[in-house]
Amino acid sequence: MMRLCLPDIHHQDYIPYFIRTKILRAFMIAVMAPWMIVLPVAAVPLSQPASTLNRAGAQFVLQAAMRSAAQINAPCAIAVVDRSGELMAFDRFDNIRNGSPDLALWKARTSALMGRPFQKSDDNGSKDRTAPSIAGFVALRGGMLLKAGDTIVGAIGVAGIRNENDARIARDAASAFSNEAMGH
Repeated sequence: MMRLCLPDIHHQDYIPYFIRTKILRAFMIAVMAPWMIVLPVAAVPLSQPASTLNRAGAQFVLQAAMRSAAQINAPCAIAVVDRSGELMAFDRFDNIRNGSPDLALWKARTSALMGRPFQKSDDNGSKDRTAPSIAGFVALRGGMLLKAGDTIVGAIGVAGIRNENDARIARDAASAFSNEAMGH
């Protein structure tokens, strides 16, 4: 038989304990509530170069990549990260390979954290299709930096069936972002 373990509280102390607990919870909620309110943040227009990637910029990159992939009929997963490698936007086509969503994120993070694109077959130091990977870092084609002017603001990772298509889609989206960010 299992016994329920309760705090060692005598019946006469239970009500004051119960009331003290409720008062403490109410006080904590009253104190913390103003800090827990999420306010909408005004987005910086894409036409102003910024040192960080905002939500509008991430969505712009994502849509540019989706258009590019649709044009060449290359279903894929697409991840957009900020310069610290944190996910800002993600989308995927139907019927992509298992693992593509994770791979897209890893490609984007690797580019952002390493500060370089991975666009050529020899970027990973070998001519075969395998690449070294350490804790979510992968040196495969399809990772591209996002720049506003000369400032790296994030990266995009694309993972589909062919690395050549991944590289092209990432390059097209990064180019569209760069042109939009600079007002061209």
